[in-house]
Amino acid sequence: MPSDATKEALRAFVAARDWDQFHTPENLAKSIAIEASELLECYQWTSTPDQQRVEEELADVVTYCIHLANKLGVDLDDIVMRKLESTAKKYPVELAKGRMTKYTELSKE
Repeated sequence: MPSDATKEALRAFVAARDWDQFHTPENLAKSIAIEASELLECYQWTSTPDQQRVEEELADVVTYCIHLANKLGVDLDDIVMRKLESTAKKYPVELAKGRMTKYTELSKE
């Protein structure tokens, strides 16, 4: 998860530019989707994309995720750990290990 220093640097960056007024949850969610698409575009025609571009696009995705978490007042560590716990229940190791089957189909195979 991002360090306090990283989160504070992002807050300061946005504050200096008075951009918080544009950072509605809706706009931030849209921005996450847009940046994720740009990240995916890196892999559109190759399985070995330019590493620097991948890192830049990934940083954009993560940055908007941090902004959205701040705007919603949620702790990223907390929500990730809660989601990991619920996902672990859907994908028990004994059924899911080494498989990419959707959880709804695990016990049927």
